[in-house]
Amino acid sequence: MTETVKDAGGKTVKVTQIGSPIGREAYQRDTLKGLGLNKLHRSRVLEDTPAVRGMIRTVQHLVKVDDPT
Repeated sequence: MTETVKDAGGKTVKVTQIGSPIGREAYQRDTLKGLGLNKLHRSRVLEDTPAVRGMIRTVQHLVKVDDPT
């Protein structure tokens, strides 16, 4: 599994899927795919941008957000 990390010390955020998309609206499933998540307990390190934060807010009940370590 590859992780996406911003170059040259940009701010990042680690997102882990903790909820199932089964029975959710299509836009929520699509948002998880857009974040690079498609299975439970899978994590991605993403650039911390307003667009990514908005996607996280859309599926906040299905993901856990941490600072990458």
